[in-house]
Amino acid sequence: MMPCPGLKVSHVIFVIVIVITIVFYSSLNGRQFILEQRRYANHRKNDPSALVASNRTVPGAAAAAAAPPDKALLVPAGPPVEPGTVRQKCNVFQMVVQRCGFDVLQKSVERTQQQQQAVDRNQTQLLLAQQREKEQQEQETGPEHVDNIQRIPNPSAVKSAAAAGSSSSSSSSSSSSSSSSSLPPAPQPTALEAEGERVIKTRDLYHSGHLPDAACVANLCPRNGTDVTLLIVVTSAPTHREQRLAIRQAWGHYGSRRDISIGFIVGQTNDARTEDQLAAESYMYSDLIRGYFIDSYSNLTLKTISMLEWAKLHCPSASFLLKTDDDMFINVPKLLQFMEAHGNQRRTIFGRLAKKWKPIRNKKSKYYVSPEQYYPPVFPSFTTGPAYLLTADIVGEMFDKSLSQTYLKLEDVYMTGIVAQLLNIHRINVKEFLNRRIAFNQCNIKKAISIHMVKNNEQLDLWKKQVDTSVACT
Repeated sequence: MMPCPGLKVSHVIFVIVIVITIVFYSSLNGRQFILEQRRYANHRKNDPSALVASNRTVPGAAAAAAAPPDKALLVPAGPPVEPGTVRQKCNVFQMVVQRCGFDVLQKSVERTQQQQQAVDRNQTQLLLAQQREKEQQEQETGPEHVDNIQRIPNPSAVKSAAAAGSSSSSSSSSSSSSSSSSLPPAPQPTALEAEGERVIKTRDLYHSGHLPDAACVANLCPRNGTDVTLLIVVTSAPTHREQRLAIRQAWGHYGSRRDISIGFIVGQTNDARTEDQLAAESYMYSDLIRGYFIDSYSNLTLKTISMLEWAKLHCPSASFLLKTDDDMFINVPKLLQFMEAHGNQRRTIFGRLAKKWKPIRNKKSKYYVSPEQYYPPVFPSFTTGPAYLLTADIVGEMFDKSLSQTYLKLEDVYMTGIVAQLLNIHRINVKEFLNRRIAFNQCNIKKAISIHMVKNNEQLDLWKKQVDTSVACT
């Protein structure tokens, strides 16, 4: 027999490959391979529902369920088998022509999409629930206002209320007896007070008097301050124990002189532990003046008024009164020289003079002043609050006049501006009152009367430079 003239070896090989391929795919007996996207735990850390949705009930899945989630997801799983369904066995012809098995694959894809949509809906509902819970908490608690005007009851009312309540609660009486200087919590301010727009006379906020401390009075102003030329009162917060100690160890050393007295005025707190610490500090140093007001930024004006009242009652014979803060360095020798040069001055406040300052009408500002509190567009000239010096003849007048005006939390504007102008008190600018931070070299320190923003660990260093006589400054 003659071979086919057109038949080549390559044709034979091609036919053999096709036959082998058909036989191979037919031997698979309709096995289906479904490519399923792997889900890794690090991609869905915040979505535990996705882990649950990815679990399959397949033969051999019990070991995967018992394993940790990260590893359980890596176990290969077959397609889901619904109840009542039978896996189809398809040959090559049925898969290509009749699309056998493709409906199962399509159902698997649709089920995966539905699960993903359910996960997305769960996430959306969770976010909405968290947002509603947050809004509800804000409505219940309300916004916080740090700088509210805080008032305390009249001391006589406090005593009567404490006597009435002692029989009803033994626990409260025992806690109050732990500190001899603590007062009951102040009433909550009204809505207008919270917004800083409260228009109220200062006398309605201020409670006269101080915690009784005969040792403090005897230490600072014996015999009504007959021998006291300079009374320095440092406004300090209850928790600023380290600042007070730094001053005592530095320029406060001049308080040991007979003609100079240095004390600290501190308000009240609602914390028993802080009150106990203040009582121990007062017993140790006898230089704490405690007024009947809650110590806060909004009550700085009440603190200054309390200082004036104490000086009026216990130190009326002093020649000068210096009001300063506990972050100030005071060059006492330079201040004494200035006082000697202005010893004949009367009805005067010396300090760093601020002119033509305008009230801030922005409610978000810490220094906001409403038109109801102060209507004019410009403040009267005032001496800035970190340090200013008063002649003693105006102390009583300023105390009395300050109680009759509309309260303003800006202490320096209120006392040395508004009140001083109503009393026709002179305000004189003194350049040595720097009331700001400067370079701490010896000549700068020796020339200044007051330096602002001094840290605790810097007080002693500045005092050493100030008393050092080895450096001559022109």
